[in-house]
Amino acid sequence: MRLSRYFLPVLKETPSEAQIVSHRLMLRAGMIKQASAGIYSWLPLGYKVLKRIEQIVHEEQIRAGHIPMLMPTLQSADLWRESGRYDDYGQEMLRIKDRHDRDMLYGPTNEELITDIFRSHVTSYKDLPLTLYHIQWKFRDEVRPRFGVMRGREFLMKDGYNFDIDKNAALHAYNRHLVSYLRSYERMGLQAIPMRADGGPIGGDYTHEFLVLAETGESEVFYDSEITDLKFGDRAVDYDDVAQCQAVLEEFTSRYARTDETHDEALFNEQVPEARRRSARGIEVGQIFYFGTKYSEAMGATVVTPDGSRVPVHMGSHGIGVSRLLGAIIEASHDDKGIIWPEGVTPFHCGIVNLKQGDAAADAACESLYKALTAKGLEPLYDDRTERAGAKFATMDLIGLPWRITVGPRGLEKGVVELTSRRTGESEEMSPEAAVDRLGQIYANV
Repeated sequence: MRLSRYFLPVLKETPSEAQIVSHRLMLRAGMIKQASAGIYSWLPLGYKVLKRIEQIVHEEQIRAGHIPMLMPTLQSADLWRESGRYDDYGQEMLRIKDRHDRDMLYGPTNEELITDIFRSHVTSYKDLPLTLYHIQWKFRDEVRPRFGVMRGREFLMKDGYNFDIDKNAALHAYNRHLVSYLRSYERMGLQAIPMRADGGPIGGDYTHEFLVLAETGESEVFYDSEITDLKFGDRAVDYDDVAQCQAVLEEFTSRYARTDETHDEALFNEQVPEARRRSARGIEVGQIFYFGTKYSEAMGATVVTPDGSRVPVHMGSHGIGVSRLLGAIIEASHDDKGIIWPEGVTPFHCGIVNLKQGDAAADAACESLYKALTAKGLEPLYDDRTERAGAKFATMDLIGLPWRITVGPRGLEKGVVELTSRRTGESEEMSPEAAVDRLGQIYANV
C-alpha cells in the first residue's frame, strides 16, 4: 500500500478523553474513531490488525478441531427465560422489542442460542464430542464505558461451546481450549497467564481467565513469578491425546496464579516462597469455563447413550476478546514514540521511507523494493508522500510497524539501504536485495 493513497488520519495531539496508553495511541494512529460512548468505528489500520488477530484465533481453533459457524447478534428473549438468565443478567443486557412487540436482546454471550441449535439437531452420543465456535460482535451496556476498546460496550469476541457425553470428556475439551489459547496468545506476541477465576453470570466451578500483565489492568492479580518463565513455544500437541493436553494444563496452572476475586492470602503464602510472590495488575483477554449440565438440563439438550438412556450433555464455553486484544497488545508493547507491533499481528510487514521523494534513483529503488517485498508475499507500507524525513519517521514510529527500510540518495550511492527494528531501534546497512531476503526470513518463522 502507498501511503499517499491510504486513509490514515493520524493525530498530532492526544485527545483529552483518552486515559490509558492504548486508547491514546489507537486514536492518534488513526485506528479507531468513537461513534458514541463505548462504540467505535474501526478505521483501515485498526481493522487490519483486528483481522490479523481474528485470523490467528480461527487458525488455532480449527487446529484444535473446533468448527466455525456464525450466530446472529440479536436473540430471542424466550431462550434466555428458558435458561433462567433473562432476569438475572442485569442492566448490562440491551433489551429490545421488535415491531411485533416480541422481546429481543443484543447478545452479550451465546450459551442459550448454541444450546438451542444443538438440541434441534443432535440426539445421539455418536455425534459427540462436538465444539462449535464463532467470532461475532457482542454488546454489554457498561455503566461507564472507558479505556477505548478495552472496556467498550460493543466488542468483537470469539466464543466457543463444547458438548460432551460426560464430565471427563468435557474437561478434556477444557484442556484443549487452554492449549489452543496459549498458542494463540504467543503467536500475537503476548504472554497471557491462565489464572483461577470466578464463574460470574456464566457459571461453573472450573474456570481460568487469561491475563496480560500491565499497569492499566482492571484486575489485581497474585502469582508465583516462576509462571512468567513458561513458554509454550512451537511444540507439537495432539489435541486428541487426553494425557498430553492434561500435562499442558498442569504445567501452566500448577503454580499459584489468581485474580483478586479468588485470591487466598493464606494459600498464597503457604504455596509460594516469599521471594517469588508477586502482585500486579492484569488485563483479561480470554476465559474458559466448564459448567456441566447447567444449560443442557434447563433447556433439554440431551443425547441417547449406548444403553438407550437419555442424558443431558456436559458443556463449557470459551471466549477470547478479539477487539480487546488490540488494546492489550499495545499496553504490553509500546514506547514514548508509539506502538510496537509484534510481527504476528502487524498491519503491514514493514515500512518503506523515501528520504527524497522525486529523486529518480530513490524513487526507482523504493519501487523496486515494493515489488520485491510484494513478490515474497509481504505487505509493505510505502511512504511516498512529499513530507520531510522527520515527519515520515514520526508516522512510522507512531503506527508501530516492526521493520522500516529507509532509502536515500547517499545510501544508494554506496548501494545500500537501512533496515531498522522498531523494537530495538537498531539499524543495519545492507543491499536492497539483502533487506528483502532478511524480512522474508523473519516472517517465514512467524
